[in-house]
Amino acid sequence: MGRWLAIILVLIGASSYGLLSSFIKMAYDQGFTDGQITPAQMTMGTVFVWVLILFHKKSWVNPFRGPWIKLGLIGIFGLSLTTVVYNIALQELDASLCIILLFQFTWMTIAMDCIVKRRLPKRMEGIAIALILAGTILAVNVFDTNWGELSILGILYGLISALAYSIFLFFTGQVESSLPPLMNSAIMLTAALPIMYILYPPTVFVHDNGGMLLLWGLLLGFLGQVVPTVSFNIGIPKIGSALAAMLGSVELPVAILAAYLLIGEPITGLQWGGMALILGGIIISENKS
Repeated sequence: MGRWLAIILVLIGASSYGLLSSFIKMAYDQGFTDGQITPAQMTMGTVFVWVLILFHKKSWVNPFRGPWIKLGLIGIFGLSLTTVVYNIALQELDASLCIILLFQFTWMTIAMDCIVKRRLPKRMEGIAIALILAGTILAVNVFDTNWGELSILGILYGLISALAYSIFLFFTGQVESSLPPLMNSAIMLTAALPIMYILYPPTVFVHDNGGMLLLWGLLLGFLGQVVPTVSFNIGIPKIGSALAAMLGSVELPVAILAAYLLIGEPITGLQWGGMALILGGIIISENKS
């Protein structure tokens, strides 16, 4: 497979993540809650990944011959927690603000690496953090926002989702697994389901709109778990993680644009400038050279 095709696949995967926020908001507008959407999304996403494994013979391996405990813990405390708290934040705040809060994972991951390795941030990492924080101040439209109308709980959940996502990314990079990438993803998602069902019992599917909820789960699971998983697992090995991380930052403008086009959230010129700073910070943070 050509390098350009791999680049396109990574862009497709990141864009799919970017679309997710607006579609979740649309599901909320139809009367569903985070307690219904979250288990539907995770359940159908997990089913999707196992179906992909069924049709991909190279993934037919014994999952217990790999670091399944570590992968399962990452699935519970990283993947599952990110989905739960981010979906709650989406119920409290605009989709565009939620995605900006989620993207704080970039500097949080750098900080986590510094703490674990007991080192100070490198010069370029410091510049990246400064750009991301400055960009965030502009992107949230800090000068024109009526902060009294914003949900403090929503902002807190948005920042927790960023922390959970940084935990997911950091520890995923620390686990060495000989299992196929699809099986790694399936283990993470499957381990997260029991915890998910403790928080949100699967009885949410048994009501008058249960069929519609499953359809939303199919769409959100497809956008949030299937497309990114397949695209990244195929594309990232071909282009490397550094370039993939930079390409993955396309999720931010796609999410903001989708919020504008699909659900009518306004965007100012100052916010576009803030997003440009955030993207610049991400590129600098990932450009190891």
